[in-house]
Amino acid sequence: MRDRLPGLIALVLLLLLVAGTWWAADYTHRSILQDPPRRVTHEPDSWAREFVMLRSDPNGRAINRLEGDYMVHYPDDDSYEITQPRAAGQQDGAPVTTGTADMAVMDQDGARIVMRGNARVNRQGDEERMPLEVTSETLTLLTDEDVVLTDEPAVVLHGNSVMKGNGMRYDNKTRQLQVHSASDVKISGRDRRAPSNNNSADADKAQ
Repeated sequence: MRDRLPGLIALVLLLLLVAGTWWAADYTHRSILQDPPRRVTHEPDSWAREFVMLRSDPNGRAINRLEGDYMVHYPDDDSYEITQPRAAGQQDGAPVTTGTADMAVMDQDGARIVMRGNARVNRQGDEERMPLEVTSETLTLLTDEDVVLTDEPAVVLHGNSVMKGNGMRYDNKTRQLQVHSASDVKISGRDRRAPSNNNSADADKAQ
């Protein structure tokens, strides 16, 4: 029995040491303040000046270009806020369009750009088409669909003709212009007479 006593004492001391170590670790863990879960807030995490962003089609050809004086990125919704934006789009089989505004917000992985403040979109003219310009306080560009729309008052200048209305949608692929509620339409005598059907017309036939 005496021969086993030192071994039993050593075992008891070892168990006490393990228990004490476990208690100390648990106490330390509970006494130290843990970092709370990160709150997701609408705060920028990166910025850039005098930037240029390009989007390409599956074949690698650039179809959209966006540049501006200043840009900040918000990680909570993966959006970009841009000062003095300048956008350009060129889809296959469609005229080149350009857009400017005081500021813009781009989201949905670049598929939507909301232009705000003196928003203006121009479709270039050529031998077959007269230039088209749309102005409003807010214009939304759906870059994948090549569509410009707004629910606010807008002015459409097509050649020498002017159309004013509340709400507008222009499809650059089909060149179809829809004004939700036209308040003033002036067709220039130098433009070809345009058909009228529920404030919707082919913009290239409204010449």
